[in-house]
Amino acid sequence: MRMQFWRDAVEDIYGDNPPHQPIATELWRAVKRHNLTKMWFMKIIDEREKNLDDRAYRNIQELETYAENTQSALLYLTLETLGVRDIHADHAASHIGKAQGIVTCLRATPYHCTRQKVFLPMDVCMLHGVSQEDFIRGKQEKNVRDVIYDIASQAHIHLEHARSFSKKVPVKAYPAFFCTVALDDYLYNMRKVDFNVFHPSLQKKSTLLPLYLYIRSWKKTY
Repeated sequence: MRMQFWRDAVEDIYGDNPPHQPIATELWRAVKRHNLTKMWFMKIIDEREKNLDDRAYRNIQELETYAENTQSALLYLTLETLGVRDIHADHAASHIGKAQGIVTCLRATPYHCTRQKVFLPMDVCMLHGVSQEDFIRGKQEKNVRDVIYDIASQAHIHLEHARSFSKKVPVKAYPAFFCTVALDDYLYNMRKVDFNVFHPSLQKKSTLLPLYLYIRSWKKTY
């Protein structure tokens, strides 16, 4: 019902008749001000609705598709609010969104395991002979860490792909991509603990993130 509400709300927003709801009203103003693309909103809603069954991703590609239609779609909208409509920026946003989706899945794994749920791609788990029960029990054997290594590596690859477009991406698009600061920080800390996704240090806030963000902004990189 929530998904249908937002689907109807988006239709009404683009029909210039937003519902009397604070978030919907602000979205309507943003759509009018920045001429935001309706398709990206609908992709986010449709993908979230498909994901409501709370099952593990069958493979890494399925996780990437989810990330593309949620995280990347949000980045496309952010680029539009910045006045950026550029194919190179879109390519970078696609890869950064996928990296963000993968990292979010990894970061949430300890929490999900406490609720007896595992969403990590099943194909990677099967490749290393790891069961969902191994994660729920918080095992830290090498094959469990190998699963995390493979998934984290995919996020790293997407970030590298995104940066390969950096010389062609308009500088005014960079603020949309500063989320890479947090992604880099998490992946770096994951390497430090040898890909033990349950290590307590990975659940702590990084006090240096604001500094890293300032440096990235000053250097005009993402």
